[in-house]
Formats: sequence, C-alpha cells, structure tokens
Amino acid sequence: MSASAYPVTEEIASQTPNVPDIDIEHGLPTGWGGGLKGRLLFGIAIAFSAFQIATAVYAILPSQVLRTVHVGFLVLVSAALIANHRARNTVGLALGWGMGIAGFLVGLYHWIFYNDLVNRAGELLPMDLTVGIVGIVILFIVAWRMMGPALPLICLGFLAYALLGEYLPAPLNHRGYSIEQVVEHMAFGTEGIYGTPTAVSATYIFLFILFGSFLERAGMIQLFNDVAMGLFGSSKGGPAKVAVFSSALMGTISGSGVANVVTTGQFTIPLMKRFGYKPAFAGGVEATASMGGQIMPPVMGAVAFIMAENIGVPYAEIVKAAIIPAILYFGSAFWMVHLEAGKEGLVGMARSELPKPLLALKRQWHLALPLIVLIILLFAGFTPLFSGSVGLALTAILILGNAIAAAIPSRPLRTFFWLGLVAIIIYVIGAAILPSLPDWIGTVFRMLSIPLLAPALFAAGLFTLIAALVVVAALRRDWRQTLVECRDALADGARQALAVGLACAIVGTVIGTMTLTGAATTFGNYIVSFGQESIFLCLVLVMFTSLLLGTGLPTIPTYIITAALAAPALLKLGVPLIVSHMFVFYYGIIADLTPPVALAALAAAPIARASPDAIGWQASRVALAGFLIPFMTVYEPSLMLQDGGAIAAQYGYWIEVAVVLFKALIVVGMSGVAAIGFLFSRTPLVERILAGVAAGLLIGNFPWSDTLGLLVAALVIGLNFARARRIAGSPIQVRL
Repeated sequence: MSASAYPVTEEIASQTPNVPDIDIEHGLPTGWGGGLKGRLLFGIAIAFSAFQIATAVYAILPSQVLRTVHVGFLVLVSAALIANHRARNTVGLALGWGMGIAGFLVGLYHWIFYNDLVNRAGELLPMDLTVGIVGIVILFIVAWRMMGPALPLICLGFLAYALLGEYLPAPLNHRGYSIEQVVEHMAFGTEGIYGTPTAVSATYIFLFILFGSFLERAGMIQLFNDVAMGLFGSSKGGPAKVAVFSSALMGTISGSGVANVVTTGQFTIPLMKRFGYKPAFAGGVEATASMGGQIMPPVMGAVAFIMAENIGVPYAEIVKAAIIPAILYFGSAFWMVHLEAGKEGLVGMARSELPKPLLALKRQWHLALPLIVLIILLFAGFTPLFSGSVGLALTAILILGNAIAAAIPSRPLRTFFWLGLVAIIIYVIGAAILPSLPDWIGTVFRMLSIPLLAPALFAAGLFTLIAALVVVAALRRDWRQTLVECRDALADGARQALAVGLACAIVGTVIGTMTLTGAATTFGNYIVSFGQESIFLCLVLVMFTSLLLGTGLPTIPTYIITAALAAPALLKLGVPLIVSHMFVFYYGIIADLTPPVALAALAAAPIARASPDAIGWQASRVALAGFLIPFMTVYEPSLMLQDGGAIAAQYGYWIEVAVVLFKALIVVGMSGVAAIGFLFSRTPLVERILAGVAAGLLIGNFPWSDTLGLLVAALVIGLNFARARRIAGSPIQVRL
C-alpha cells in the first residue's frame, strides 16, 4: 500500500509548496528544452549512458580514451543543456551547442590519435597544443556556467600558479614551467584533467548514479517513506524522525545529498512543519539527514570511490570504515530531533493515519533485492564496477519483470514466472560469482548439477535477458510505459552525473599543479610542523581548511584538494590512512550545511519557506556531533574498524570497539543536550556548558579525560533528572 493511501500523506501532498522546478545543483530548469533541440539532447544523454554502460561491462577502450570521451560527453551535454535553457536567441543557442560539440571533438581527438599521442608523449605537436588549450578553456567555461564561479576560480588560481609561480618569493616559488609543459601535463596523460577523479567518474560514479536512478524509478523512495512513516511516525516528534530515517534509507542508494534533500524533503519538510517544527529547523533536519547520505553505505557519495582509488584500498574497506560513523551521524540527528520534540512538546501522528511497515515490506520487498545483491558482492571482494553492473542489470530486470508479471492474472503463473526469471539470472551470473562466495554454496551447486553459463559470457547473458524482456514489454501498450521509465532513467542518470563529472575533471588542474610543482609537499610540511607541537591544532587547521573550501565548492573538489594537501601530512603524524582521508571527507560534507554558502540549505529553503542562512545554522546545530566524531576517530581508529590500541591488546579487539562506541554514544548524547537544551527537562546554561565539556573530555586524548568526561556526563544527567522530578508535569523519562 502506498503512503498516498493514508489521509495524512494526502493532506501533506496537498500542502507542499509549489517549489520552482529548478535543479539546485546547477540552477537549470528540469527537462531538456523544447522542440527538436530538446529531443536531440535527450537522445545524446541516453547515448551517453549507453556508452558508459557498454564500456563499464566490456572494457572495450583504453582507460585514457574512456576518460577523454567521458569528459567530451560531459561538456557536450552540459553546454547544450545550458544553451537550450538560457540562450536568448539563435546565435546564443548556436554558440552553446558549438562549444559543446568542440569539447566532444577534443575527446574524439584523443581517441582517434591515441597511439600517436602515446608514442610522442612529452613532445606535443602544434595541433596537440591547440587541442589541449581549447579543451581546457571550454571545460572552464562550461564548468563556470554550470556550477558557478567558485570552483573554476580556485582551479584557475592553481593553473596560474603553475604558469607564474616561479616569480613568487621562497618557499612558495617553483622552478618554472612553459605553457607547453603545463598544457601537456594538464590536458594529456593522467595527471591533470584526465586524472584519477575523472577515471572514477567515468566508471564507478556514473554506474552507481544510474543504479540509484533506476531504483528510484522502481519505487524505492515510496517504500522508504512507507517504512519510515510506519516505524517512527507515531513517536514523539515523529515527522522529524521520519525525515532522518527515510534520508538514511535514501542514502543507501543515492550518494547525492542535494538530490536527497529535494527528493525526500518535498514530503518530510511540510510534514514536520504541520506537526509543530519551525520552518528553519525542519529544513535544517532534512539538510543534515540528506547530506549524511554521502557517508551511508553501501552506495556512498562519489568521494568514497575516488578515495578508494586514491589510496589503493578496496571500496569495501571504505564502506567498512564508514559503517559506525554513519550510524552515529544519523543517530545523533535522530537524538537531536527527539530532544527538540521534548523541549517544544511536539507529538507524533495517529497510528491510524500511518502505513504499516510490515505490509509495505511484504508487498515491495523485492525492490531491496538489487541492493542486497550489491552489498553481498562488494563484501565478497568484487570490484564496485562489477557489483554495480550486476546491481543495475538486476534493477532493470526487476522493473521490466514487475510490469509483465502484473498482467498475469493467476498467482501460480506469476510465481512460476518469477521463479523462472530467478533461475535464468542464476544461470547467467552464477559461474562468475561462485568462486568468491562461501565454499558450501559451490558445493550445493555441484551436488545438484546446476548448469551455469561460462563466466566470460555473463555480460552477454545479462544483455540478452534484458533485451528479451524489452521485446516482450513492447508487445502491450501498458507495458510500454515501463520502457519509457527505463529510457527516462538513462537520461536522468546522465543529467545527474554532469555536476559530479565536471567537478572531477576541472579539479584535475589542482592535482596536476600540485604534482607538477610539488606545492602539496610545502603545505604538508607546514601541517607537519604544526602537528609536532599539537596534533589537535593540526586537525583543527585541516577542519577549517575543509570547511572554508566547502563553503564555495561541492564535496568532491573539497575532498580532493584538502586530501592532496593535508592527508599525507596526517599520515606522517601517525593517523591511519583511511582515517586521515575520512576526516577530510566528513568536513567536506558538513561544509554543505554551514553558512554562508550551504548548498543543502539552499535546496531546502524553497520547500521550507525559510532563509537559507537560518536553515544552515539550524543544520549546523543538528549536526553538532558530526563536527566532533571525526576527531574521535583520529584518537580512536577502532571507531572506523581500523587497528585497535591498548584495550584491544589486553582484552580483545571487539571489546575495544564496544568501549569506544559507548564513549561515542555518550558524546552524541551530551552534544544533543548542549545544542538543544533539553534532556528530561529544559537545561539551564550551566548544564548545557557542562554537557559540552563532557563531550570534549571524552573526545580528548590525555590522562583521565575519559573518566572525567563520564563523571561530568553523569553529573549532567543526575542534575537534570532531579530537576525533572521537581517540576510538575515535566517528562521524567526519554520515550522513543
């Protein structure tokens, strides 16, 4: 049963404000433009997705060619999209499309002359130099028009440093590089525009964006909302808890915080406002919860894939490290809204108005199967590219099969249809995945003599199965709507990839400058010198660097720039590899919540009908524990399931994990009291200050800090509990 079948959700839907149909990530209207130009661009977007799927599954192109054509498609679709929506006349439209086509031709130039470019690496011909300069200029123009000036200006500053840095005073200067050397480094090879971020964008990121797009079309968002509403809608302050939980679920399939705000916020923000939450707080809760989607496994934000590639660890290791911090992040948001509800006396919704979560799962449990398979494959050791390809294929099969099965009148026949489809899927992919699964599964298959397709043919088998379902779906008019949904998912996936892909490409100039000039070493030595005096001051410096960059940049370039500058220095100071990169990553996410430029708050503002700055400050308050937990992970790496310390050596690893997790939960609890001003009853200023002190002591790494922190926390709890007992009508227990 869908949530719309319930009175409360119908009322909320009718009260949802008419938000302008604008994509907040690049400020363009939704859609592709009218007339022939819109249809042409729509077709190009589908071709872009088809190209990415084909190259992901079959690896038919060299990596360098894949990266250049990927950027060419990004530039073409972005420039044409801008022209279709913003061009005021035919000349402007022609210029926009012409720039996009020129950018795409730059990618084709690398493809056509790939062997020649490899053979003459380091010796550019005049034509190579011209193509390189044109490619850089067009990328900067399109990124500026698509994403605003902040990131292009920062990248332009780094590019200027590469060209003119020799004239700066020591130690900022370098030996000097000609324009030919800079262009060769930035626009050819794998150190600049076509570096690791672009490689990850062209493979993992694009594929997982498509995966999320198809799951949304399958109805996953509705299932998430139904489950969240049924579980938490009736509890104290239920609407805000629904927002947090549904955003956490949404984060499992989507790594875009802004997209999550727009998707779930259309429902949850008006719901929170209706039940008494202030508009700015409602927007702040949704912004905080949605940005957490980037750290919520298994489909984390694009940064997680870039991180895995950068530091050379399996993506599953990044997922493992993120599990506990992600739970703490959403748990802290959940705790904050619970305290706010207690402080303001807010209640939940009537159970009769809410969906039944078990019924929702019973009817739509199958939607979770691709996600479950994805998780199994990732933790079985398969690459994200393979796991994502299988997950995407299963989602497409599910969408097509669901439409066909719905037209089968007999339940036994429907069951037979699904069992047959499952048998075919096992036949197609079984041999490819069995070697990495537990031995007993392979033993069962051998004992039953189950036939399996050769591993080398699994991709062809999946394509054949999907093609057969497409042919069947084309036979009936009602089934054809499913084909339209799949087609639109391909186009939407390409559009969602634009901002991410352009950011990955243009930020390559920053990486290229640092690898060419050695600037990262200079900054890293500065941080190390800080850390020798106090690693805490070093961490604060890195935090503020991330927050400062993040006020004007998306999470991806914020992470890439800060990680390149600071993460190696943190590693030298003894911070574990994954922890140092995750530390930078978390503050890149939180930067999207902090004013003055809080992208998530901007997305929530028109829905909440509140000031973006007010939403940003409320989001920062709700996310207070998110500012503290990364520091704790540095001092207690076991919080990210990394190597243990003294407790692990004496009592065992999992004992240490449990102890550290308990401390983190107390930090979250005390942070909530300090930020909201409520526990069992309203807390005076002194108790709020003591709660903040307790959280700080538990994070600190000096003798007796944990003991003092626990004592102060116990004091706060005791004082507030006693006050609640004395005040007539005050709640005396925390009721979830």
